[in-house]
Amino acid sequence: MSNLIIIGTQWGDEGKGKIVDLLSSEADTIVRFQGGHNAGHTLVIGDQVFKLSLLPSGIIRKNKIAVIGNGVVLDPWKLLEEIKQLNSRGIKVNSDRLIISENTPLILPFHKDLDLLREQKAGKEKIGTTGRGIGPAYEDKVGRRALRTGDLKDPNEVKRKINIIKAHHDILRAGLDASDIDEEKLFNELMIVGEKINKFIKPVWKFLNEEITKNKNILFEGAQGSMLDVDFGTYPFVTSSSTIAAAAALGSGVAHNKINSVLGITKAYTTRVGEGPMPTELFDSLGQHLAVEGNEKGTVTGRARRCGWFDAPLVRRSCVLNGVTSLALTKIDVLDKLEKIKICIGYRFEKEEHLDFPVSTSLASKLSPIYEEIDGWNTSTVGLEKIDQMPTKAREYIQRIEELTECRVSIISTGPERNQTILINNPFIV
Repeated sequence: MSNLIIIGTQWGDEGKGKIVDLLSSEADTIVRFQGGHNAGHTLVIGDQVFKLSLLPSGIIRKNKIAVIGNGVVLDPWKLLEEIKQLNSRGIKVNSDRLIISENTPLILPFHKDLDLLREQKAGKEKIGTTGRGIGPAYEDKVGRRALRTGDLKDPNEVKRKINIIKAHHDILRAGLDASDIDEEKLFNELMIVGEKINKFIKPVWKFLNEEITKNKNILFEGAQGSMLDVDFGTYPFVTSSSTIAAAAALGSGVAHNKINSVLGITKAYTTRVGEGPMPTELFDSLGQHLAVEGNEKGTVTGRARRCGWFDAPLVRRSCVLNGVTSLALTKIDVLDKLEKIKICIGYRFEKEEHLDFPVSTSLASKLSPIYEEIDGWNTSTVGLEKIDQMPTKAREYIQRIEELTECRVSIISTGPERNQTILINNPFIV
């Protein structure tokens, strides 16, 4: 039995979906433990491309159980849409394969309204959210007024919760020049959607702990990246949940001492979507090259990703915060055509050097990266499946990343497909 957490070590979009799908072959159950449909995972299986934002990536594999934990905020209409899409492509999602925690908070239509209205009002001070209602839904959760999945089985409880939520949100909506919530319309919509998803709703904490006693392998799938964590990310340009590995226990009901290893996913360079500091961002032709070669557009929003050189102090910080036991390095092939490659080894502000990524967003936005330059390898790494097939300079680059992040690389992704992968060590085994 082994339980593995997979998390992103940068600002998201590191390629977690492919790695989760790859390692799902060794897992019995795959668990989403935070975030919502603001996450986007792209899976390439042969000539088929799957784009998921709510369902765990392991759902694509046969005979695997997918779980949505209590740490997720769930848009039930989006969930049904994803299920319908997969069913239409021959991947059956039923109550034997999907379990939703009974205490998972719901994203409701007015959460999305609030998200969009706030961003519009903020103007230049906007956070750069996906506009999917994620933040407002988490606000209701911590404000102890959230409607949760288990409530859908009790119409009286739904009505009671709607009245509580409406009293709060109508005040917010008035300040944003929006009309009051139509409680009758909302109730009817929830009763309809409840009939469709109630069959999936179970006590996830109990199910997962029973699986552990049966020596089953569980894979915990993170969404977004560590640098978007509400506590340790580039606040306030972060998501509204905890994205680090510790959230897997809180967002699923599995005790932390039952988790064996943590795999951190990192690109061979750095990307970011939305606002906030990014010290290694490139604004020249090199940045454009990375964007084009890496097809850097958000899976969920379609927004262009900002691109820059690999930021070693940032990833090293993430490795410490997450207790990363090994790294998966993705998109190294994007660097194949470059004569010279730079790695950020620290930062400088005025005359002072900083070896760690700072907590202060204000300071982070003023930092200049300190670079180390190495020779590129000028040959294709696409599709390589063994480490000794890697060009010498590419292996030196990987080794340098290991040294600077103080973490070994166990997986190298050399393309979007499952077989375009170099497995050095099995991350399920510490």
